[in-house]
Amino acid sequence: MPQELTGDAILETALDHLDEPYILGARAPMANSKWKGPWDCAEFVSWCLFQTTGILFGTKPRTDPVLADAFTGFWFDQAREANATVPVETAVGIVGAILLRAPTPQAIGHIAFSDGAGGTVEAFNKKRGVIRSKAGGRRWDVGVLVPGVTYFQSDKPVVIEPPPAQVLRVTEPLMRGELVRKVQRALIAAGLNPGKADGVYGPQTAHAVRDFQASRDLVADGEVGPLTLKALKIKP
Repeated sequence: MPQELTGDAILETALDHLDEPYILGARAPMANSKWKGPWDCAEFVSWCLFQTTGILFGTKPRTDPVLADAFTGFWFDQAREANATVPVETAVGIVGAILLRAPTPQAIGHIAFSDGAGGTVEAFNKKRGVIRSKAGGRRWDVGVLVPGVTYFQSDKPVVIEPPPAQVLRVTEPLMRGELVRKVQRALIAAGLNPGKADGVYGPQTAHAVRDFQASRDLVADGEVGPLTLKALKIKP
């Protein structure tokens, strides 16, 4: 297909793939213009970018579309190296910009396209596949503007719901408290194994959270924010 080096064109490519399937860790052949999934979130973003612009980004290797494997960690590293990060508050008002939550040793990341009006296009989860969603009320680390792409910002301010004040996740030192204990008890009641209900949010609890999220209409990232608390029927 002809290369179009604009964020608008990249978003149009992404929109052509709504409702296609998602599998965590799936590989999308960057050089295959006919690919229809399954998608992983990072593979989806890198594939749409490459197919529209011919630019490989967020992959290793960075120069071979046949071997290229996309990953949110590669996106984060390459964006920082290229000085291509912008505040999330800026990215939500730019069509085709990237919203990125970087992975940690105990939690997967996530990545999505901004539609420039506070919404997203993203490979979301196994249940819903590729969807349109919203950027607000979620934890993102940075926005990314890929070098070589021309982006256009909305002429009206785009204000989104701020991220939750507290998100349970694996940190150093580990989070602990009564809310963590409630989450653990709810996971045990759901037939999952977060370990002992000791109020410490460690890797085993995060793994059980991912399993729970995967069984619901949630991004399986192992982090507990308002949506996961609601699904667990817990009031913060």
